Amino acid sequence: MATILQRSQISPALDSVSDFSLPIVSFDMIWYGFPANQSVLFFDFPCSKSHFLETLIPDLKSSLSLTLNQFLPLAGNIIHLLKPGNKPILRYETGDSVSFTVSESSADFNHLTGNHPRGLCIGFVTHHAVADASTVLSFVHAWALIDKSQLNGADNIRELLAQRNLLPFYDRKAVTNLNGLDSIYWDVIVDCCCPVEPPVVVFPINKLRATLVLKKEEIGKLKNLVLAKCPNTSTHLSSFTIICALVWVCWANSAAPEVPVDQPEYFGFMADCRGRLNPPLPANYFGNCVAFGKAELKHGVVKGSDGFVIAAKAIGEAIKETVAGERGILYGAEKWVDESRKLVERRHHGVVGSPRFDFYVVDYGWGKPNKFEILSIDRGVCISLCKSRDFEGGFEIGLSKSRVEMEAFTTVFKEILQSLLMPSNFAP
Repeated sequence: MATILQRSQISPALDSVSDFSLPIVSFDMIWYGFPANQSVLFFDFPCSKSHFLETLIPDLKSSLSLTLNQFLPLAGNIIHLLKPGNKPILRYETGDSVSFTVSESSADFNHLTGNHPRGLCIGFVTHHAVADASTVLSFVHAWALIDKSQLNGADNIRELLAQRNLLPFYDRKAVTNLNGLDSIYWDVIVDCCCPVEPPVVVFPINKLRATLVLKKEEIGKLKNLVLAKCPNTSTHLSSFTIICALVWVCWANSAAPEVPVDQPEYFGFMADCRGRLNPPLPANYFGNCVAFGKAELKHGVVKGSDGFVIAAKAIGEAIKETVAGERGILYGAEKWVDESRKLVERRHHGVVGSPRFDFYVVDYGWGKPNKFEILSIDRGVCISLCKSRDFEGGFEIGLSKSRVEMEAFTTVFKEILQSLLMPSNFAP
């Protein structure tokens, strides 16, 4: 399927020797032992192999080096100090680098086997304890911007990134009022011997991938349907709520018939904490900064005739309690690590990504991407979610399932969406 053309290491283009370290805090520790973040961007940019290797790749390497200058921790390593009780740090030392692999595939670009070059694909892999999706997106935006602009001077690059709020904010002292979460989480990690490195993915994974698109108008109708059924609700009815509820109902209705109707099932989600902490952190805070939340219902309720409305209310209330509860977004945070691990053993579904994330504006000078995929969902039960490439206000739902599961889910998704959007549901 693919031939490796180059392997190299890219170091930051530092003007002077500079080491850099950051403490690993509780928001980062949560992700110990979780799979790495993996995502890919596909660009429809046919070019010759010689142009690809002699022009595009050198430019990408140079701009990556310049970008790492501003994102030093991404080129560093997680260091575990030998002294008992010391928590890990994220440290960059002069000479550290990121791996850069160039490969060529004969697969048909349009079907993610054509006989001519069709496009480019850029993939990213990051340790989840180093950065969340928000930080990764900022890095990708910054790299593309620097590559397209062909800037070289450090001051010019910093000014360019600062104008777009892409310079990372590193001050860990700004993360306050965690009430001992660092020690609580680290004790859990030590007690359970949690692996430092993310689990290795063994291929083939024998799964199919698909992308479902919900348009703005469809989401609006689904919101109105919930409001018509619950006119006095104060539930958090965002596009995120509606999409998650629809996915949950389709998942429940496509499940094997032997799942007991009284079995509890859960839908998990994450919420960005940056602007919701007290005091808040800036949007460009580097690292992880998300809260965990979940909704719980009986399986039979979710797959029942009013399952969509009930699921929307349950998820909406869970989001409201998580992000806007009187006790703050960190209420119950001391249990997040334990609860997330226990959830894996139960019947659950979830979502990675966010309606706020727009990878389709990333431009290396080749135009906007044709496709964005989060590969990390191949190893779990989550969907991915991001803004739509082609429909303003729409969203893309990424799926990764076995053939049987995929056929069942997509069939149910089409049937349920069609049923929910029937005009009779909106008649006065």
